Amino acid sequence: MFKIIDSILWATATILMVYCGIYLTFKLKFVQFNIKEMLKNLLKKEDNNITSFESLMMVLGGRIGVGSIAGIALAIYLGGIGSIFWMWIIGFISAANSFAETTLGVKYQEKNNNHYIGGPSYYIKKGLNNNKLSNIYALIIVISQIFGFLSIQANTITNSLNLNPIISGLIITFISYLIISKNTKQLFKISAKLVPIMTIIYIIASIYIIIININSIPYLLINIIKEAFNFKALGFGVVSSFIVGIQRGIFSNEAGLGTGSIAASTVKSNFPASQGYVQMLGIYITTFLVCTATALVILTSDIYFLGNNINGIEITQNAFIYHLGNLGNIIVIISIILFAFSTILSGYYDAESNTSIKPKYLRIIICFDLFISSIISANIIWEMVNIITAILAIINIYALLKLKKDVIFELRRYKECGKMK
Repeated sequence: MFKIIDSILWATATILMVYCGIYLTFKLKFVQFNIKEMLKNLLKKEDNNITSFESLMMVLGGRIGVGSIAGIALAIYLGGIGSIFWMWIIGFISAANSFAETTLGVKYQEKNNNHYIGGPSYYIKKGLNNNKLSNIYALIIVISQIFGFLSIQANTITNSLNLNPIISGLIITFISYLIISKNTKQLFKISAKLVPIMTIIYIIASIYIIIININSIPYLLINIIKEAFNFKALGFGVVSSFIVGIQRGIFSNEAGLGTGSIAASTVKSNFPASQGYVQMLGIYITTFLVCTATALVILTSDIYFLGNNINGIEITQNAFIYHLGNLGNIIVIISIILFAFSTILSGYYDAESNTSIKPKYLRIIICFDLFISSIISANIIWEMVNIITAILAIINIYALLKLKKDVIFELRRYKECGKMK
């Protein structure tokens, strides 16, 4: 039953995501290729409580989670190596969706005490004047973060540590509570420090492995493209690679789900499109740097873990051990812990921004879920995450298409006036 629902939802979500991305790419005149504007707006200094850099780091903290490590391994395991190619393609296409949702999030943001909040539930309510759909999205995002995205982080930490699940769960719960007990400004400050460190550690280790296996890289890249269009294979043919690649690509970079625009909307800007440029950098860092590095590390090893309770981290962990021995295992464990906790931090903020539940009660609910998720099957969590992700994508893409004129207008206004500011 779950598989049928999952297939229907993902077929719908995939069509909408690809259509919207391609449509916006042309309407916004290939905005996702303007790297110069992305960097310029990232470094721009504005009189904000939360800076563009801090906002990007918070969003990256949510995007560069286990989806970039365990999820990519799972993509190769389920869809074959051709799925990596389709992950790249959806990265380019979905960057336009990221620009649109971020621009709308900032345009329709609201002030809450000393900081701004926004995201899909806000631009659906204020832009579409649809309170019912806004409430539905807000409810789903809270459920998805607590019982989906955050759950898989806890489960992955447990699988990587090789400890008793109960002990691991207690440790994860305790540390998570300490982190999410901070106020909004402190959460963003933590992300601004944590995310660059964790990314650099992981990428340096991955690049070293790629360099020592450089002779195999051209062959692997060619084979990835070749297998992406393999119409002859029955199990891992083009359809399987296409669906899994897009599914894992969306899960890893979250563009089109609307989740990234929630943290991005904390920045106040007179030109919302400027933040749209900034957040597209996150798509490229996640998809073309972290995810691709993970894929190449796995594919240059001969380790493919098979089992009934696949999380994905087992494959990546074994690949790093294959290349670097015990040091590889330590690097993966450290990376997973940092990635997972940064995602927990980001996910908590997303949930808090979309619910009226008092923070102290929300923290208790989240910590209880993290403990339970540490000891249950990964398959159950992944099935829930897949379905929830598809629902979020469908609702958000619908809103983006309905509000496309707002996005086009804001980009035009930025080009006419914003560049001079």
